[in-house]
Amino acid sequence: MSEIDFSKLAADNKDWARDLGFQETAITDIDLEEYQSLLKSWIENDYHGAMDYMASNQDKRCNPGQLVPGTIRVVCVRMDYSLEKENSFSPLSKRNTAYISRYARGRDYHKLIRKRLQQLAHKIQIMVGEFGYRAFVDSAPVLERALAEKAGLGWIGKNTMLLNKEAGSWFFLGELFTDLPLPIDNAVTHHCGSCSACLDICPTKAFVGPNVLDAKRCISYLTIELRDAIPKEFRKAMGNRVFGCDDCQLVCPWNKFTNETAEDDFKPRHKFDDVALTILFMWSEEEFLTNTSGSAIRRIGYECWQRNLAIGLGNAESSDEVMNALQSGINNSSEMVREHVRWALDQHQKVQ
Repeated sequence: MSEIDFSKLAADNKDWARDLGFQETAITDIDLEEYQSLLKSWIENDYHGAMDYMASNQDKRCNPGQLVPGTIRVVCVRMDYSLEKENSFSPLSKRNTAYISRYARGRDYHKLIRKRLQQLAHKIQIMVGEFGYRAFVDSAPVLERALAEKAGLGWIGKNTMLLNKEAGSWFFLGELFTDLPLPIDNAVTHHCGSCSACLDICPTKAFVGPNVLDAKRCISYLTIELRDAIPKEFRKAMGNRVFGCDDCQLVCPWNKFTNETAEDDFKPRHKFDDVALTILFMWSEEEFLTNTSGSAIRRIGYECWQRNLAIGLGNAESSDEVMNALQSGINNSSEMVREHVRWALDQHQKVQ
């Protein structure tokens, strides 16, 4: 191991990662002390809501060496996922069409990126022999954006997303924890300046301030993480957003540099980029499970899927098709779905 040229290995590693489909790779150490107080404060203010996993293992989140003993470096990668360069709000004005966050329209990214990271580790292993590593993709207690920021893949913007001057924020992150003493890269400076577009655009006013998100008010949290009834105060603001919310990214000036992905797996399935709310609401549970196989959408389950769609239908333009779909949900086996259906029907009665 002492004979290895780690500077060359780091450079080769970045070339290999690029060949595997990652747009950028950077390396950092495991010192996350500056982020520890921020995480603690966020949890103490209950901004994590029902995401109990965020409150667990805080020490491991801020100390990668505790999560994977022996780790001294983290290889951070990013992969673009947007299929369109235009950052238009027009899909949100199509009230009878479901809005699904861009990242979730295609195949689930977790397995794809983890497989590529494993392939990257294999290439390293060929060069250096057995070494300690573990790949992560939005899994386990890992502060992904903090590590990526330290590595220099971008900076954490006011909307809490990682922003990159050449690519905006439409990309996934992944990490390879390793015990190899690779040279580290430098962090970049922040470039949000006085811009507050992301804070101002949020439909539910979820940002407490720059870089501070109250997840309990965030539409992504409400539609994906929350398993109970969605508070009525947020339902009108949700509009047709039935899985996630992209508003704070759509409005970000840095996303004019969006790069279109070449990954076929990220292409929309089942017309998730332009499909009627009524079609999705009428899926049976079997159809939901079949059509969301290999999709990030499946993790919320059928009940929450229908809950979200009922709200979308309540905010849709009135039509026989919309009303018939909602009427079909009155006797839904889930009381939570029935309550959201009743709310949706009430919205249409108010405008008649």
